[in-house]
Amino acid sequence: MENMRNNLPEVDMEKLRIVLDTKERYLSGQLSLEEARTILKERVKSLRPYEIALAEQELKTLDEDECRKEDIQQMMELFQDVLDNSRPDLPEDHPIMCYLRENDEMRRLLKQVEELAQYPVIKNQWLELYDELYKFRLHLSRKQNQLYSLLERKGFDRPTTTMWLLDDFIRDEIRDARRLLDEDKDDEFIAMQPTIIADVLDLMQKEETVLYPTSLAMIRPSEFEEMKSGDHEIGFAWIQVGKEQQPTNPPKTTAAGFAGELATLLGKYGFSGGNTPGALLEVATGQMTLEQINLVYKHMPVDFSYVDENEIVRFYTDTDHRVFPRSKNVIGRDVKNCHPRTSVHLVEEIIEKFRRGEQDEVDFWINKPGLFIYIYYVAVRDEEGRFRGVLEMMQDCTRIRSLEGSRTLLSWDKSNKAATKQENAPSVSENDSPKEDDNNTPQDETTICATSATDIEITGSTRLKVLLEQYPWLKGALPEINSAFKMLSSPLARIMIPKATVSMMSERSGMDLQSLIASLKRLIAEHQ
Repeated sequence: MENMRNNLPEVDMEKLRIVLDTKERYLSGQLSLEEARTILKERVKSLRPYEIALAEQELKTLDEDECRKEDIQQMMELFQDVLDNSRPDLPEDHPIMCYLRENDEMRRLLKQVEELAQYPVIKNQWLELYDELYKFRLHLSRKQNQLYSLLERKGFDRPTTTMWLLDDFIRDEIRDARRLLDEDKDDEFIAMQPTIIADVLDLMQKEETVLYPTSLAMIRPSEFEEMKSGDHEIGFAWIQVGKEQQPTNPPKTTAAGFAGELATLLGKYGFSGGNTPGALLEVATGQMTLEQINLVYKHMPVDFSYVDENEIVRFYTDTDHRVFPRSKNVIGRDVKNCHPRTSVHLVEEIIEKFRRGEQDEVDFWINKPGLFIYIYYVAVRDEEGRFRGVLEMMQDCTRIRSLEGSRTLLSWDKSNKAATKQENAPSVSENDSPKEDDNNTPQDETTICATSATDIEITGSTRLKVLLEQYPWLKGALPEINSAFKMLSSPLARIMIPKATVSMMSERSGMDLQSLIASLKRLIAEHQ
């Protein structure tokens, strides 16, 4: 990890020591607000947000819960005469501006919470409002997987070690309040609302006062541009970031492109075949090209992640069906910083027991209605038994667990039934005509016309499940419209699809509703 100061303009560290000393004396009651402000005006004069971040990073002992404990209003009062907290002037699609726009929308929703809490509970109104608040998870997920990871690599790991806890605390507050609403515990639910409003506002002000200005000071424009593809993959809350705002030069993700880059890199360091992307490489039990290796990983039915002996994330398989979304920014990160602090102790325990040779494997599973996810960890050791890391394997086993009987004959049937010999199965010859029954009704021109794209009624309330039942191919084609729809190929889609409407798809993808409807009709028309 780099030194944070190397990624910032020159900073007067003595000035920062005065800032921290004055702040601590004020908070402990040794100085009045007026006295503290006078010291800052006379000895500090001006203060940039990133200077506060640097002081916290390098001059203050880590307290993992400090972000939650920090009273941002008290800090703003203390620094109001010296701190520059003006809003940056950025393009609409800049990653930091996207966070700021989401905060604007969240403040609008919190005003609705404040107003609605004054009246007797009407459950549907609150359910609709909390469906919107729930989308704040996308904002938090982008921060944790995109912004924090880049800042961490540049030496600023306070967001990862402290703000992540506050993010998760607020996410869980919203979840717990929704649970009270679902359980009709109206009095407890309403009592939570002032706390949620205060906590969310507190988080957003901490983001806007220190986190975002510091990010702008430390991250280069080219790095922000590269960040956009990962941001789009995770998604946005409430705001539209359309196709025209996608990064102009997205990174190559094809197996062939990656294979070529890796082959060139190998050649640079003298490995055989490195200058020829199609060259065969010696692997443990055969020979394969880099393109073939990547294609094999791409089509694995199981998701793999590899963490090396130094606890650094080195690799994961980027399959279309992956169980949980991942961002390329996890590569090269300390695995402990890829998890919430509340679960880090489990990660550390697994790695330590593997490292000491006390254990070689451990498994977990997630069992929910219509979904069974199996997760397996195994210690990676070389031929001499030395610990070389941890391999995580994850698979959606829902269908596997539901299989019955035996299937030993070839069958393209996607059901879970056993395949049996059909000795008396009727055949259809050239002179035979299929029977007209419920499952095989010939279509006349009227039927075809009724299902044409121009007559299909698609509105914001149309359910995705209905569209996919009528057009099964549509799920695979939806990413052509927007990359956010790749999630529909993951196992978790079975939970999302029954609830999703076209309007929800619009919000999740950031596409305008009418543009999305037009794109759906175009796809359907092309496949008629």
